[in-house]
Amino acid sequence: MIKFLKALPVALLLGAASFQAQAQSVLSEILDEGVLKVGTTGDWNPMTLRDPATNQYKGYDIDVMTELAKDLGVELEFVPTDWKTLVNGVTSGKYHMTGSASITPARMKVAGFSESYISVELYPFTTTEKASNFDGWDSINQPSVKVATTLGTSFEPLVKKWFPNAEIKVVEAPARGYNEVFAGRADVFITSNIEGATLQEKFPIARVPNAEARSPAPISMLLPQDDQVWINYMNNWVKVKTMNGFFEKVSADWGL
Repeated sequence: MIKFLKALPVALLLGAASFQAQAQSVLSEILDEGVLKVGTTGDWNPMTLRDPATNQYKGYDIDVMTELAKDLGVELEFVPTDWKTLVNGVTSGKYHMTGSASITPARMKVAGFSESYISVELYPFTTTEKASNFDGWDSINQPSVKVATTLGTSFEPLVKKWFPNAEIKVVEAPARGYNEVFAGRADVFITSNIEGATLQEKFPIARVPNAEARSPAPISMLLPQDDQVWINYMNNWVKVKTMNGFFEKVSADWGL
């Protein structure tokens, strides 16, 4: 009996701690305030695109977040961010989550992730007129070649690792690495098969010949690392939506 009485306060404390953790979850905040705040860059075609004239967003991520807010029964608010501060916005509470982002070891140190629902692989791209100057990845890693990348993206450290002999040009958002190539200030940029295919439809660019895909990576949403209640909700939401064909439909809508 005495042992039971001693154990009882511990059980009560653990129960209270569990209740407190749930009460403090971002999920509770979203439901109480009636607003889901999502950080998005608006510059990753076709995932998230912002129209400067109207300040409206469209894209794969936008459709996914709209569906999530609908299922939560709350309003949706997009919070502008950029790649170098994307994670900080989650950890500081500026927004409750982000749209799609690559799962990387650096981000895993400070942020949580939902279940993955799509994946990407990386390719080097150049202009169609310069394509014949290159043959495979090694041809890019030359002192005479300028490789552009965007600060804070998952591509930036890979570019520096893969092309130590090339000249690396890092630009800050809202500029993007591919803008430097289009403008003739760089020769090559790295991006995903998703963005690359979309850019090829609009601009005279091509994959570098004989450069096989690298770094296949799962894509998911960034979440507060210590909020297991919110992470569990999002994981199960992704599973349910995957099973009922929602993600497959959105992918088809955006040509992915």
